[in-house]
Amino acid sequence: MSDVRVLYRKFDGRLHWQTTLRRLGEDEHGVWLGSPPGGTWRRDGGPWVTVHGPRLMVAPRDRWWTARFNSESDSRTAVYCDVTAIPEWTAADELTIVDLDLDVIRLRTTGEVSLLDEDEFLLHTAKYAYPEAVVAAARSSASWLLSAVANFDEPFHTAPDHYLTLLE
Repeated sequence: MSDVRVLYRKFDGRLHWQTTLRRLGEDEHGVWLGSPPGGTWRRDGGPWVTVHGPRLMVAPRDRWWTARFNSESDSRTAVYCDVTAIPEWTAADELTIVDLDLDVIRLRTTGEVSLLDEDEFLLHTAKYAYPEAVVAAARSSASWLLSAVANFDEPFHTAPDHYLTLLE
């Protein structure tokens, strides 16, 4: 397993989130990355935040999203999907992802699935002049994610299990 530097950026290029994750493998859903308990994430140049349980991420090769799978000890959110531009491998050990604001989550306790940050998406669509093709792809991705996460379609059901065992 090799380390991968993961950089989430906003549409204007500024850093949004960063972390270093282990490359766990690849399947039809994308490249699986993760950190064991004690992994760290940093937002916008702020302090590093330690996650208490294993955290898993899948970065599809050709889809407009990424997804994180959080452990029970780490978050009340079981699945957190970021609507993004297609993740780009800028080096063999670096993944850059342009976050397009919209998020789809599934809560652990209730199973409720929600779309978040539509207000931020609308604000940034105007502020950064998202091209029509980007707006259409983001909305289409959010719609697909809402359905797939709610219906436990893969990779939002058992697909993460194998990769989680690699972190424990």
